[in-house]
Amino acid sequence: MDVAGYRARLEAREAELEARLREIDAELDSHQSKDWEELATEREGDEVLEHEARLAREELARIQAACKRIEEGEYGYCVKCGAEIEPGRLDLVPDTPFCRKCAP
Repeated sequence: MDVAGYRARLEAREAELEARLREIDAELDSHQSKDWEELATEREGDEVLEHEARLAREELARIQAACKRIEEGEYGYCVKCGAEIEPGRLDLVPDTPFCRKCAP
């Protein structure tokens, strides 16, 4: 198994997500309209951005957990049953902690 390759992919995705979260934070901070109609429109957009940020944070947590498993030498093994996770599954979802059998 190419653990170094998976680590590189995980770290690249982590950097992308962190950059996107900074963009979202900047966008949310920039909305300070005094006009009620504009403020309502901005608030609707903010809800979408907040949802996107929540999803990004959840993915970041999964990536960080996968990186920790790499450091501990446990990457590529199911955290539930201990079986080896198929490389094809890791290729599709490199941050997965579960084998196909144990995946929720």
